Amino acid sequence: MSDSASLSSGSAVFPSLFISHGSPMFALEPGQAGAALRTLGQTLPRPRAVLVLSPHWMTRNLQAGSHPAPSTIHDFGGFPEALYQLQYPAPGAPKELLDHLVGMLAAHQVPLQLEPEAGLDHGVWVPLMHLYPEADVPVLHLSFPSHLTPEKADALGRMLASLREQGVFIIGSGSLTHNLRDFFGGSDDTGYVAAFVQWMTDTLEQGDTAALIDYRARAPSAERSHPTDEHLLPLMFAWGAAEGDGPGQSLRLPGEQIGSLQMDSYLFGAPEALRKALGEAIR
Repeated sequence: MSDSASLSSGSAVFPSLFISHGSPMFALEPGQAGAALRTLGQTLPRPRAVLVLSPHWMTRNLQAGSHPAPSTIHDFGGFPEALYQLQYPAPGAPKELLDHLVGMLAAHQVPLQLEPEAGLDHGVWVPLMHLYPEADVPVLHLSFPSHLTPEKADALGRMLASLREQGVFIIGSGSLTHNLRDFFGGSDDTGYVAAFVQWMTDTLEQGDTAALIDYRARAPSAERSHPTDEHLLPLMFAWGAAEGDGPGQSLRLPGEQIGSLQMDSYLFGAPEALRKALGEAIR
């Protein structure tokens, strides 16, 4: 399939995306990361829906929001009042997509519970405000199973990879680094962040799935960059959804470093023409 045909209107094979959603203040302070997401949303064809996995909706087993108009959840405290006034009134996923998702996962012996009362947590709506600011793309919010591991996150993404051929944009929302103790403590000792980010970028560029899954043993300052796994596992999910991508096919979307939080995102499985166009646009 050619680059142009693979992203043609009506038959788009979408890439997958890992987003660093950072602090909820990302909604009001888009910076470089928000600008990169805005450019991406303007460059891609319109998806049938976006499917987003976020660690801020953690459940025992896998669930998906099924409300036709999911609410905007302000699942945080201590921020400026303007943040609590923001709404992201995107429609929910169409029933036929939800039913198809249930069937896909059942084929892998993975039960999926539909949750009609689920809204959109800030790991979903905050970055989508920049990616699709008109809130006009249906959102399928996938929960974060509490038993998820790097291997299982990668496997879950692979189970859902064929949705990309049906116009669904698969997104894992987390954070490239996520040491909140350093962040809220105002630590100036954040040099470890750059080393971890460089290792991650190199590993993705090399298409090394085994190293990615084993990042805790192989990446420099892995435990300090991620005292717990949950904000990096969406990257493994997005990587798996691109079926492992491959050497030289990842695109890093740069974002600011805010203390111990690095706001870079990564696009996987995009054709060369799209990677080139985006690389030039966000330079």
